Amino acid sequence: MTMIREELRRLGGWGEHHRQLVSRLTIVLGATAIVDVLGTIGIYFSERHAAMGGVHNVFDAFFFTTVQLLTVSSQIPNPFTWPGRVVDIFLEIWAVIVVAGSAGAVATFFQASSRKAAIERNDSQSP
Repeated sequence: MTMIREELRRLGGWGEHHRQLVSRLTIVLGATAIVDVLGTIGIYFSERHAAMGGVHNVFDAFFFTTVQLLTVSSQIPNPFTWPGRVVDIFLEIWAVIVVAGSAGAVATFFQASSRKAAIERNDSQSP
């Protein structure tokens, strides 16, 4: 029961480590939203008239761009024009480096928190 209380106390705590993680994720989310808007514009203007393309309106471009940023794949066919392909490559690079890197930052945060909790438990059990 004591361990559960400790975990609940730690869950409710808000330290510098939390602020740092939230500020970094906020920057990443904001920058990714900007990349999403710019990618939507780029895909829309480069792919809207492509023969056999899957982008016919702004929503199609937004859908394609957002899915590329989140999963690096889409139900819409790959871009057919060279400008669309350049935008797509940039989106995939952003997704792999920035979005996946953010997942690593979150994992590091939890790992560091677990490590700190283990040290605190060991210190409290020492005579």
